[in-house]
Amino acid sequence: MARSPNEQAEKAHDLYKQGLKLVEIASQLNIPVGTIRSWKKRYEWECNATQEKKCNVAKEKKNKAVKKEVFDDGTKETMLNENLTHEQRLFCIYYSKIFNATQAYINAYKCDYDTARVNGCRLLTIANIREEIQRLQEIKRQQIVSGTDDLIELHMRIAFADIGNYLSFGKEQQQVIGQFGPIEVKDENGDKKPLMQEVNVVKLNDSHNVDTQLIQEVKQGKDGVSIKLADKNKSMDWLTKYFLMNPLDKHKIAFDNAKLELERKKAEPEDKANAGAKYNGIPATMIAPAFIKVVHDIEEQMYNEYVFPGGRGSTKSSFISLQIVDLIEKHDNMHAAVFRQVGQTLRDSVYAQVCWAIQALGLEDEYKCSVSPLEITKKSTGQKIFFRGNDDPMKSKGIKAPFGYIGILWFEELDQFKGPEAVRTVTQSVIRGGELTYVFKSFNPPKSAMNWANKYIKVPKPGMLVAFSNYLDVPKHWLGKPFLDEAEHLKEVNPTAYENEYMGVANGTGGNVFDNVTITTITDEQIADFDHVLNGVDWGWYPDKYAFNRVHYEPSQHKLYIWFEYTCNKQSNRQTADKLIEFGIDGNDLITCDSSENKSIGDYKAYGLFARPAEKGPGSREYSYKWLQSLAEIVIDNVRCPNTTEEFLNKEYERDKEGNVISGYPDGDDHDIDAIRYATNQIWKRRGE
Repeated sequence: MARSPNEQAEKAHDLYKQGLKLVEIASQLNIPVGTIRSWKKRYEWECNATQEKKCNVAKEKKNKAVKKEVFDDGTKETMLNENLTHEQRLFCIYYSKIFNATQAYINAYKCDYDTARVNGCRLLTIANIREEIQRLQEIKRQQIVSGTDDLIELHMRIAFADIGNYLSFGKEQQQVIGQFGPIEVKDENGDKKPLMQEVNVVKLNDSHNVDTQLIQEVKQGKDGVSIKLADKNKSMDWLTKYFLMNPLDKHKIAFDNAKLELERKKAEPEDKANAGAKYNGIPATMIAPAFIKVVHDIEEQMYNEYVFPGGRGSTKSSFISLQIVDLIEKHDNMHAAVFRQVGQTLRDSVYAQVCWAIQALGLEDEYKCSVSPLEITKKSTGQKIFFRGNDDPMKSKGIKAPFGYIGILWFEELDQFKGPEAVRTVTQSVIRGGELTYVFKSFNPPKSAMNWANKYIKVPKPGMLVAFSNYLDVPKHWLGKPFLDEAEHLKEVNPTAYENEYMGVANGTGGNVFDNVTITTITDEQIADFDHVLNGVDWGWYPDKYAFNRVHYEPSQHKLYIWFEYTCNKQSNRQTADKLIEFGIDGNDLITCDSSENKSIGDYKAYGLFARPAEKGPGSREYSYKWLQSLAEIVIDNVRCPNTTEEFLNKEYERDKEGNVISGYPDGDDHDIDAIRYATNQIWKRRGE
């Protein structure tokens, strides 16, 4: 039994051995019964006389019971060792695991390397510490079967082993040795002194101070001693594959952090003493080739909106998180806000991503990352990076910058937001004030080309850059062999899924009627060269709108250019005719109109316009749609023709309740399309065009 610390506990134990119950002991000594009960458990009092029989029965049952063996590594007893301080206990535990006195001292005392290098070895000379370490090592030796945790920890130690723990190197002064011994020279006073020279030296650390389990080979050759550690690449590959199959393993966070630290050290300047603590921007080694031009565009403030559609492994999210931290560092009055549609997904995705970027840039000491509230604060300036879910719009409206303004937004998984209006509402409510703004939007394109995010990037607008990327744009060693193998496997077994998931191509049918639409600018110079201009009108009043369109057909390329539209409601034939005349349409310009309103066609003729009815017949609507679908390209200027653009991009086949496409072309919301069908009536009605 462990020794009791005071007289009261000794008296209580004596009464207990006499057969008194705990309540009776507490009453006699005037001590709470809870205290007596804790003493009994802590000091492991043996059964008293009245309970001896029960105790024996319990022991028999315990011996018969089949219990799961509890793994005891001896550390619990180490933490109860009263002959050591708390830090000394931790040192013993760490050293017994990694066999590195310097690193164990750093872990236990939280000090710098030089202090640990001196004091770590010193602790190993203290008898109590040496005995405790030997006890822990003996327990380890007695563990015959190595569990999964031990195997993972071994591979972790191999993968991230530092050769600096096994040897030290540098320069030192050594006496020059000649053919007949040490060489001496005379100084300025005529006295002899050894001739010294500066040489490179490598010294191995004592075997007691290193993790010898990681050493594969030590040999003495003619050129000196050499040391070879276990293969780090094999262990890294093993760990990568293991965590790919076991993403929830408790060691994964430690693995990711260690891997990140390794990448960060590679990106650091070699001469830290001259590098200083000043932030020098994102290292070029952290930027995938696909984003190099984007970096220059951001630095030159070429755009205020950057959209990144891309497949898996394209590193678009990593790039954006680095840019957010970089902009915070460069603009001390600017804050950032990061959004996803569902708030519960923030912590394990974009929040973790920005924390990674901070560590990757070596700024972890400059920022405070908190989870309640979910935000990141730059300590020196008070700048904030907010994280919000758009499932509660009131939260985004409640974001207030403590000073300056919110000038950086990131919408992750853009396609999951409820349309462009929802994103626009957030942007307008959050970004207020300030001359510079940076809005980042990223998503993996859904299969359906009709998804609003896929259609959004098809329509160019001033101030917006769309940067596509996929995993082939990324250095292979960033992704690792398991990722690349998985991509190649999917490419072989399901090329369609591979094209969407990894290449970021919206390759699903999506039910869209027109797959051949290109949205781009049509210049005045191009329009001046158009020599096959066609005009069409679809009559309307309200709610159906009147639509007039001008197009140019290029038969040699089988392309249609749509570059002019005019739409309105509740306008008389006289008013719309005057508008067309105002636009420059005269009696020489043929206008093919919907033949359902002969009176309106007659009115146009009376006003001096060259109007005639479109030729219709059975199946003419279906045939004209098929002709439009057969074109090599339908080129639309979305600035000149916004309504036409929307109609062509939004035209979808109808579906039944099981989701199957219904044949035929749905009617409605197609007034500009109809005007264009009428304009091209003389072309598509000629079978074979």
